[in-house]
Amino acid sequence: MTWGAELSLWGAQLNTAQRSRRLAATLLAAALAGTGLTVAVAPAAHAAASDAVAKLPISSYSGLAVDSVHRRVYIADQRDTNTDGTVLVYDFQGQKVGTLPHENAVSGVALSDDSATLYVGERGRVVGYDTGTLQQSGAYGAAYDSCGRQLAFAGGTVWSTDAYVYQAYQCATASTGLDMLTGGTVDRTGWNDVGRLQLAPGARGKNRLLMGQPKESGAANPFLASFDVSGATPVREASRRFADGDGKGALDLQDMAMSPDGGKVAVADAGAGTRLLNADLSDASGQYRALPAGATATAVAFSGDGTYIARGAQAPGSTPDLLVQSADPADATPPLEFAFEGSLDGNAVAPRGLAWSQDGSRLFAVTRGGTGQEFWLHVIQPPAVQYDTRFAGDLTHSPAGAVAGEPLAVRGRLEWDGPAPAEPLKVSAVRKDATGTHQLGTATVKDDGTFTVLDEPGLVGEATYSVSFLGDLTHRPATDVTHTVTVGKAPSAIALTAPDEATMGGGVHITGTFTAQGKALPERAVLTVKRTDRLGTGTLSSVTVAADGTFTVDDLPRTRREVTYAVSWPGDDLHTGATASATVFVRR
Repeated sequence: MTWGAELSLWGAQLNTAQRSRRLAATLLAAALAGTGLTVAVAPAAHAAASDAVAKLPISSYSGLAVDSVHRRVYIADQRDTNTDGTVLVYDFQGQKVGTLPHENAVSGVALSDDSATLYVGERGRVVGYDTGTLQQSGAYGAAYDSCGRQLAFAGGTVWSTDAYVYQAYQCATASTGLDMLTGGTVDRTGWNDVGRLQLAPGARGKNRLLMGQPKESGAANPFLASFDVSGATPVREASRRFADGDGKGALDLQDMAMSPDGGKVAVADAGAGTRLLNADLSDASGQYRALPAGATATAVAFSGDGTYIARGAQAPGSTPDLLVQSADPADATPPLEFAFEGSLDGNAVAPRGLAWSQDGSRLFAVTRGGTGQEFWLHVIQPPAVQYDTRFAGDLTHSPAGAVAGEPLAVRGRLEWDGPAPAEPLKVSAVRKDATGTHQLGTATVKDDGTFTVLDEPGLVGEATYSVSFLGDLTHRPATDVTHTVTVGKAPSAIALTAPDEATMGGGVHITGTFTAQGKALPERAVLTVKRTDRLGTGTLSSVTVAADGTFTVDDLPRTRREVTYAVSWPGDDLHTGATASATVFVRR
């Protein structure tokens, strides 16, 4: 697979009047409290909508196919009864343009590689339609199916499944066969297994077919398999079961897709999330980041050139149900995230509910909601080309003399090519000091590119700040910029108020205040008091500073004339020491 850096396949800019992108982000806020800085991380902003959303007039769903030649989307319901089935036809703007009615229940759709023929599964046959006229072009008898026929087009022919049971609840554990269209009929291949087997085509021109076994089949260790379908009969090439020796980690298959170059297979596993496999179904060397907490994988689809992948999920509330990101798991660019909520959107991407247009200009997502019998079609236009970004110049900081426990602002500017971003960009920052690396959250980039990272360094010494921009789907990441700050001790101070004169009998009464900036002291400061008179210097009893920073010094002088009182604090690891003195003329 060629992991392209350019997004030239995406030709439409975001229309923010129609759709607000939900980019998961945290906002860095700061508030001064007392002598320290509190950094608060706000919750992520939740919003998602599509360029167009259509409520689908169906109460069940079995699959969709995208016709990039005629710019149509075909959506099939799935009727497990003898009622009439429906295939809906929509254009790329989300407008319904037709219906392909059937007198029998339908399930599954597949499109030929040249988009000339649409195939629809019925209970006793596979029906072909001319996609130019939407008229029936053929009907091919097939083994009777009562569980929902799966369809896939691969190796120049149509593949389907069939299973026959008396009651719908038996479908989960029914014996299901793999069939292929040859000579005007759909014949069994001899391959079969238990459960509603899923099919997915391989890459165009690669003559591959994927088959997977759902967890509901009751198999202790469901399988995934790849077939070579270039010949008259399918030949299994690779297969895999995922449970370990203790039976844990078994496949819970919801969807699967092969990359356009045939080199990778992505699997939506309800238990494990998105698995990325090699063509031989071994684990790929890199894996995608986990879906958001609480999200269960339901669907997966590669873009037409394999540059991007869409990952669908079922997630509660405002947790993202859809992630669109680079198909290269090593690319750290944050995904474009969508959260579908409520009666206007559905609340989850349906299993097998994602498909791209061939040029990547549209992503189609079928969502479900309510009791699971309501469905919506979302037409999503990802943003256009990616643009370069860079940090302009060096970072600066203020105040110039940084001290431990005091607010510090690190400032910089981010530049970007192309049009202004639809939503404010975010930069993230870390501080490295003697105790390790500390995450500082994210800061919003203003319209002029400037940003401010707020921090409160807690150690004396060097603190190195690194600011990153990881990019998004319209902007490439920028090279990190760093800035080292020398953090000093916070100052402390003592102020004394003493009388000009006192008497030996009346004594000396001095009041004072002690202040220490930066981080609060773990305990109240204890001050040393020394007295100097014509008889020499001696140390008096120490005094403890009150909670409000005040203290008093009381003394009975031992001699007349000038007496000097010196009050001092030695400081600590984060604060400088302080000294103050006062001279009193003592009379008899």
